[in-house]
Amino acid sequence: HVQLVESGGGSVQAGGSLRLSCEASGSPVATICMGWFRQTPGLERDMVAYIEYHGDRSYRDSVKGRFTIYKDNTTNTLYLQMNSLKPEDTAMYYCAAAKTFGACYTGSWLLRPHWGQGTQVTVS
Repeated sequence: HVQLVESGGGSVQAGGSLRLSCEASGSPVATICMGWFRQTPGLERDMVAYIEYHGDRSYRDSVKGRFTIYKDNTTNTLYLQMNSLKPEDTAMYYCAAAKTFGACYTGSWLLRPHWGQGTQVTVS
């Protein structure tokens, strides 16, 4: 049973920083391909950043240079360091992880990942 436990959300002023954490357990593959998505009410859940099986990182254009995704493999924890936050970054942020090694390897895990419960980020 995969568990993704997120923490670190909150309210900050524009220009501030937050760091989100996601601790993964229950499946080896869930600790390899992981990422962050975000969603605002009435809109689709969008990819923010993710780490592929070979370690490469990808970011949506609007967060490049401001957000950094990284993992601590000793604790199976995924992080998202968010700097220079803007009001448009306000959203519920979800941790995501691959369900299978095949999906992790091909990248298709992004379509149907395991989800965490979400953590709210509000920038004013």
